[in-house]
Amino acid sequence: MDFVIPAWFEITAMIVLVLILAADLLLILKRPHIPSMKESTLWVVFYVALALVFAVLLFWATGSADAAGQFVAGWLTEYSLSVDNLFVFVLLMGQFAVPRRYQQEVLMVGIIIALVLRGIFILLGAALIENFVWIFYVFGAFLVFTAWRQAFPGKQEDDAHTEAGIVRFLRRFIDISDHYDGSKLRTRVNGKAIWTPMVLVFLAIGFTDLLFAIDSIPAIFGITQSPFIVFAANLFALMGLRQLYFLLGGLLDRLKYLHYGIAFILAFIGLKLFAHALHENTVPFINGGNPVDWAPEISTWMSLLVIVAAMAVATVASLISSRREQNALKTEAGTRGD
Repeated sequence: MDFVIPAWFEITAMIVLVLILAADLLLILKRPHIPSMKESTLWVVFYVALALVFAVLLFWATGSADAAGQFVAGWLTEYSLSVDNLFVFVLLMGQFAVPRRYQQEVLMVGIIIALVLRGIFILLGAALIENFVWIFYVFGAFLVFTAWRQAFPGKQEDDAHTEAGIVRFLRRFIDISDHYDGSKLRTRVNGKAIWTPMVLVFLAIGFTDLLFAIDSIPAIFGITQSPFIVFAANLFALMGLRQLYFLLGGLLDRLKYLHYGIAFILAFIGLKLFAHALHENTVPFINGGNPVDWAPEISTWMSLLVIVAAMAVATVASLISSRREQNALKTEAGTRGD
């Protein structure tokens, strides 16, 4: 890392971003509602613009285009993984029959849980990288394995079904009502205080966040080793997730090739981590414990280009395939009508 981020910039940025997140949370608590397409679009555009402004400010504060590039690449990577997270959120909302009016609150709690978990993983990851260079080999192998699992899920159990198993386990030990009582976690049934299904939703969302944090943190450490940039990228990726959920809506079902794009990104970053580990090698049985000079060095801007291209190709291919399927259904319906 050939740049230094001033302490005053890190402190100021974190305070401002936390205040924005807190204001967003208070807005939901005071006015729970189903956001319109226009409202969701404006919020998503606002958060995307805010991330780009932050990249410019980071460039100004450090005088390094590489710092800004690392943030943008990290933010796009985490954003793409967050979109993948939305698929599971949609399944969970349907599985627990969460009233649409309260889905914003559930998403916001999920985002806060995700931030806390990712903050913990970032601190652990930074400490491991600082003290154990060989951890890059582990991160790289894990990302390549995750990419394979993402592209070829096979008969693996879906995350949503995993959560269902946890829920069934909890129902054996705690009393849970059959109906929601607004957004409350506790309600009274026949004079007895018991839990509402909302507590199960929060636990399922939190467990899902944990699984995605395990995948996402090694991915972004493959782009930058700055804990501040890692956390900022995660924060920006999660801040607009709630509005993106309502904006995309049924479009998520049409992004059938998105997981291939994400798998390609994870595999690419995994290979990049291997290359970086070879350059910093200290493992005795690899090149006698000496750095491997011939290993390719992948720049931040090359990473950014690959990430953008992978997501663009996956999205366009998904939409084209969806359009063809719709046209085929219309043609078939027209033929039957004749």
